[in-house]
Amino acid sequence: QVQLVESGGGLVQPGGSLRLSCAPSGRLFSVHTMGWYRQAPGKQREMVATIDNSNNTFYGDSVKGRFTISRDTAKNTAYLQMNSLKSDDTTIYCCHSGTFHGSAYWSQGTQITVSS
Repeated sequence: QVQLVESGGGLVQPGGSLRLSCAPSGRLFSVHTMGWYRQAPGKQREMVATIDNSNNTFYGDSVKGRFTISRDTAKNTAYLQMNSLKSDDTTIYCCHSGTFHGSAYWSQGTQITVSS
């Protein structure tokens, strides 16, 4: 049974940085995309960042220029470098992986708190 394991969350001051990672607990096949989603209080679920198997990247408008997503293709591991963090970034971030066949996997989520 494959699960996505996410790490790197925590508390950081405004303007600080954090780095998230997401990796499968087992073998994943035919992975097409990996990325993160979030849903802050009072807001709709938002795509934060996504990277596909050709290393094309996509970012939500609110994080463009601040976050960078990358991946280790051999390990199907994704990384999200978050810089210039703001209080509005505070919420739970869930890692997602999608295969070419339409299967989807999710992590349990990690808490990001940006506060002084």
